[in-house]
Amino acid sequence: MQPSAIDQLKSRMRDTWMAGDFGQIARYSARGAEEFVDRLTVEPGMQVLDVACGTGNLAIPAARKGARVTGADIASNLLDQARQRAAAEGLDATFETGDAEKLPYADGRFDLVMSMFGVMFAPRPERSAAELCRVCRPGGTIAMANWTPEGFVGKMFRLSAKYVPPPADIPAPVLWGDEAQVRRRFGAEVSSIQTVRRTLLVDFPFPPRDVVAHFRHYFGPTKVAFSRLDAAGQSAFAADLESLWHAHNEDGDGRTRCANEYLEVVATRR
Repeated sequence: MQPSAIDQLKSRMRDTWMAGDFGQIARYSARGAEEFVDRLTVEPGMQVLDVACGTGNLAIPAARKGARVTGADIASNLLDQARQRAAAEGLDATFETGDAEKLPYADGRFDLVMSMFGVMFAPRPERSAAELCRVCRPGGTIAMANWTPEGFVGKMFRLSAKYVPPPADIPAPVLWGDEAQVRRRFGAEVSSIQTVRRTLLVDFPFPPRDVVAHFRHYFGPTKVAFSRLDAAGQSAFAADLESLWHAHNEDGDGRTRCANEYLEVVATRR
């Protein structure tokens, strides 16, 4: 992809993630993010980078442990929310604009580089993998949580692609949830990789129909997808999304509880 084309793509991606209010979505995965951080070694004074940090779901619990946390994201409104969350708890954390494919940090600056459902959306995975490695010190840790192709979110992405096809020359984000792909992308830059399939349970206090409306209003990618469809397409898309949520709902009493599979990746920088 030519430079001008990738710049245009990234501009559209930034606008997509800034649409709606992702904080209203991220709150439902905050507990799972805390559990993810708890499984990592995070100690006071460590230099920690949260790449594609969103509203700070990983950065905030890492800062609570006394780490010196930096969060980077392309969406300024998400960074604003992360700053507000840190300030409300009196935490020392820095949030700034940063592209996962070209991070504005020196080589080997961080002891821990992490990303949860963030870097996986960068359009050129080899570049983002190289950047995660570059800014991590030798012997440091790179940790990711990536939706799997087989899990519920992977199914939701495939459904969305039927209505609004993604760019043909961009690898599917859920390939980051394939262990073989992860090992290939990090290659010789890491000395070891451990992967575990885990489940993030989301629990919405309303039924699937309202979950679809919630995502349609607050989740940028879903909001933008609906905006590109005519009335008939929007109606069909909403019905298919509702059916998918119904099929995976583990609670039939007016709530929506859904298990979302992801691949946890913990690598050691060579």
